[in-house]
Amino acid sequence: MTYIEELRGVISRLHGVEASHVESVPVKEVFRGETVWEGNVEVFNLHGHPKAPRVYAWSHDTDDPKQPRKHVTVLHIPPVLSATMAVRAAIVQEFKSREQTKQA
Repeated sequence: MTYIEELRGVISRLHGVEASHVESVPVKEVFRGETVWEGNVEVFNLHGHPKAPRVYAWSHDTDDPKQPRKHVTVLHIPPVLSATMAVRAAIVQEFKSREQTKQA
C-alpha cells in the first residue's frame, strides 16, 4: 500500500467519502524563528462530502509506542482554505488538546 493509498483509506474511514489525490504541497511552518512543522501536505478532492470539497492530509511519527504513527486530516472549510492553513489549524488543535490534558 502506498502512502497516498494509506491516507485515502484514513479519509474514507474518518469522513465516510471517497477521495482522489490532487497534489502534494510542501509546507514549512515557522513560529518565533523556529520551524515547528515541515513536510508535505497531501491534497485530496472529496466525492460527496456534505460540507467540504477537499481535505488536507498527512501523517507523522510519534513517541507513543501504542500509536507510533498519527494521521491528520483537515477539511477545506473556512478559514482553512490552503495546505498551510490546515497545518496551522492542526498545530492549534494539538496545542489545545495538550492543554486540556494537563488541566484534567
